[in-house]
Amino acid sequence: MTIKRGVSLYSYQEEYFLRTMSLEDCVAHAASVGATGIEVIPEQSIPGFPHLSDEFVETWYGWMGRYGTTTSATDLFLDTKRFPGRWLTHEEQVASFRRDIDIAVRLGAPVLRAIINTAPEVMRDAAPYAEEKGVRLLLEVHAPFHYSHPWIVEHLEVMHRTGGRVLGLMPDMGTFVERFPRVVSERALRDGARKEIVDFIVKLYDDHGDTHALMDIVHYRGGGPVEMGLARQATHFIYRDPREMLPHMPLIGHIQAKFYEMTDGGTEYSIPYDRVIPVLTEGGFDGYLSSEYEGNRHVQDALPVDSREQVRRQHAMFARLLGEIE
Repeated sequence: MTIKRGVSLYSYQEEYFLRTMSLEDCVAHAASVGATGIEVIPEQSIPGFPHLSDEFVETWYGWMGRYGTTTSATDLFLDTKRFPGRWLTHEEQVASFRRDIDIAVRLGAPVLRAIINTAPEVMRDAAPYAEEKGVRLLLEVHAPFHYSHPWIVEHLEVMHRTGGRVLGLMPDMGTFVERFPRVVSERALRDGARKEIVDFIVKLYDDHGDTHALMDIVHYRGGGPVEMGLARQATHFIYRDPREMLPHMPLIGHIQAKFYEMTDGGTEYSIPYDRVIPVLTEGGFDGYLSSEYEGNRHVQDALPVDSREQVRRQHAMFARLLGEIE
């Protein structure tokens, strides 16, 4: 079994928003770095969402053929606050899932990313429609959640009751942030954060200290909005042992390969992919490693965002770690 390489179009959000890259440009670039799977965020990428015109679908499949790619996944969002003053009802949430399942089917995606705020009951009740349509619903395991967190445990119970055929997991590699992303701390400094507070937050995180009361501590030290925001970010990042994925491998159908900064040396600054990918290989994972670049928003105030280069570097690292190149 071979792990495949893909890219989430989320990675190109800066250039796509500024219209310096078209949707086709994004697909073409992903293909140019050896990625064969394209993960789509319909709200971001599809003109007229949630309506898919026949013209768009025809164009999409044309690109897939031209660039030798396939739709690896679509990402659904559960807009629970769509209506002022109330959350979507359970029935409305399931109906939203059914709509997004139809979109995935039209684009040829075998799996859908279900966002972390999805309740287990919604996954359960959307599962029959997904099974009917031949796709899997994969819950995003996103920091600060992890595999022994009560919310994830509830989901796992539902998944195992349904046999894991239709419901599964989509781990986000942001659960393995071993070092505080420096693009985040450097942005805070540029935004006026006091260096001594930034250094305290980064050291506490890098030492794998207890971040539970960090926001209170920063408040006691007189931290302002920027420092408090950085402290909150530190409580949202987590580092867990990648081997925690192994017991759940039969449920894992896709990987969101988050990254914040690919260095000149060809490694991710914060996430130890050299220890993550061997775990996936050991567990027999043969789905897509789908690049998800999130450093863009942290450097855009000071530097030109170059998502292409960042994605290229990550795939060069993937190719090396997967044994495709020496």
